[in-house]
Amino acid sequence: MQIAPDLLQQIVAHAQRDAPDECCGFVWLEGDRAVEVVEVENVAHSPFRFEVGPSDLFALAESGEDGRRAVIYHSHTRSAPRPSQTDVNFAANWPGVEWLIVGLAGGVGGEPEVRNWRIDPDGTVLEVEVRVDAGV
Repeated sequence: MQIAPDLLQQIVAHAQRDAPDECCGFVWLEGDRAVEVVEVENVAHSPFRFEVGPSDLFALAESGEDGRRAVIYHSHTRSAPRPSQTDVNFAANWPGVEWLIVGLAGGVGGEPEVRNWRIDPDGTVLEVEVRVDAGV
């Protein structure tokens, strides 16, 4: 995934603003390039998991119909940005969707850390590159 710094900063700011609860939203891609960030409400209002509402799930289900696809993003407020077992279980319902996770637990230099993952239906977790590019 290729993303402009301002879009990535929007995601990080959402995570920081919603802490201590997890945040969630979508990054819409055209090809491999991020074109829009859509913040959605974590209806669980929980520091341990996120849940999106039915209308937001419908939007996700429509992914691909207009040539764009969605990456789901959310935050981990107390851990590294690696998929939890809860994430892996939820991802089984969305094969092929990537998961961008913002870790607020203090990565290198105490700054938020952002990593992207593909979670296969069998539970295999593979990291997917995130390229931050001002020219996007």
